[in-house]
Amino acid sequence: MIIELHGLTEKQMAFCEIMWAIETMEGVESFISTLPVNDQNTCNTLIELMRLSLLDSVDDFDSADTVIERIRNKQ
Repeated sequence: MIIELHGLTEKQMAFCEIMWAIETMEGVESFISTLPVNDQNTCNTLIELMRLSLLDSVDDFDSADTVIERIRNKQ
Protein backbone atom coordinates (compact mmCIF):
# COMPACT_ATOMS: atom_id res chain seq x y z
CA MET A 1 0.00 0.00 0.00
CA ILE A 2 1.27 3.45 -0.90
CA ILE A 3 0.87 6.33 1.50
CA GLU A 4 0.81 9.80 -0.03
CA LEU A 5 1.27 12.93 2.04
CA HIS A 6 1.32 16.16 0.07
CA GLY A 7 2.90 19.48 0.91
CA LEU A 8 5.62 18.20 3.23
CA THR A 9 8.88 20.04 3.70
CA GLU A 10 12.15 18.29 2.90
CA LYS A 11 12.76 17.77 6.62
CA GLN A 12 9.30 16.23 7.10
CA MET A 13 9.87 13.93 4.12
CA ALA A 14 13.21 12.87 5.60
CA PHE A 15 11.55 12.08 8.93
CA CYS A 16 8.89 10.00 7.13
CA GLU A 17 11.51 8.05 5.20
CA ILE A 18 13.53 7.36 8.35
CA MET A 19 10.51 6.26 10.37
CA TRP A 20 9.14 4.10 7.56
CA ALA A 21 12.50 2.30 7.26
CA ILE A 22 12.52 1.37 10.96
CA GLU A 23 11.15 -2.14 11.54
CA THR A 24 9.14 -1.67 14.75
CA MET A 25 7.09 0.99 16.49
CA GLU A 26 9.45 0.66 19.45
CA GLY A 27 12.30 1.57 17.10
CA VAL A 28 10.35 4.54 15.78
CA GLU A 29 9.60 5.69 19.32
CA SER A 30 13.27 5.29 20.24
CA PHE A 31 14.29 7.38 17.21
CA ILE A 32 11.74 10.07 18.04
CA SER A 33 12.94 10.25 21.66
CA THR A 34 16.40 11.31 20.45
CA LEU A 35 15.01 14.39 18.70
CA PRO A 36 14.38 17.89 20.06
CA VAL A 37 10.80 18.40 21.31
CA ASN A 38 9.66 20.33 18.21
CA ASP A 39 10.91 17.53 15.94
CA GLN A 40 9.29 14.92 18.21
CA ASN A 41 5.98 16.74 17.79
CA THR A 42 6.50 16.89 14.03
CA CYS A 43 7.18 13.14 13.86
CA ASN A 44 4.13 12.31 15.97
CA THR A 45 2.00 14.49 13.70
CA LEU A 46 3.44 12.77 10.62
CA ILE A 47 2.62 9.35 12.09
CA GLU A 48 -0.96 10.45 12.64
CA LEU A 49 -1.14 11.77 9.06
CA MET A 50 0.14 8.40 7.80
CA ARG A 51 -2.54 6.60 9.81
CA LEU A 52 -5.24 8.88 8.48
CA SER A 53 -3.96 8.44 4.93
CA LEU A 54 -4.17 4.67 5.32
CA LEU A 55 -7.69 4.89 6.69
CA ASP A 56 -8.75 7.21 3.86
CA SER A 57 -7.64 4.61 1.33
CA VAL A 58 -9.89 1.88 2.77
CA ASP A 59 -12.71 0.83 0.44
CA ASP A 60 -14.32 -1.86 2.58
CA PHE A 61 -14.22 -3.22 6.10
CA ASP A 62 -12.00 -6.17 5.19
CA SER A 63 -9.40 -3.68 4.01
CA ALA A 64 -9.92 -1.63 7.16
CA ASP A 65 -9.23 -4.67 9.33
CA THR A 66 -6.01 -5.30 7.41
CA VAL A 67 -4.87 -1.69 7.76
CA ILE A 68 -5.71 -1.58 11.47
CA GLU A 69 -3.82 -4.82 12.04
CA ARG A 70 -0.76 -3.43 10.24
CA ILE A 71 -0.83 -0.32 12.42
CA ARG A 72 -1.19 -2.42 15.57
CA ASN A 73 1.72 -4.62 14.54
CA LYS A 74 3.93 -1.55 14.07
CA GLN A 75 3.19 -0.50 17.64
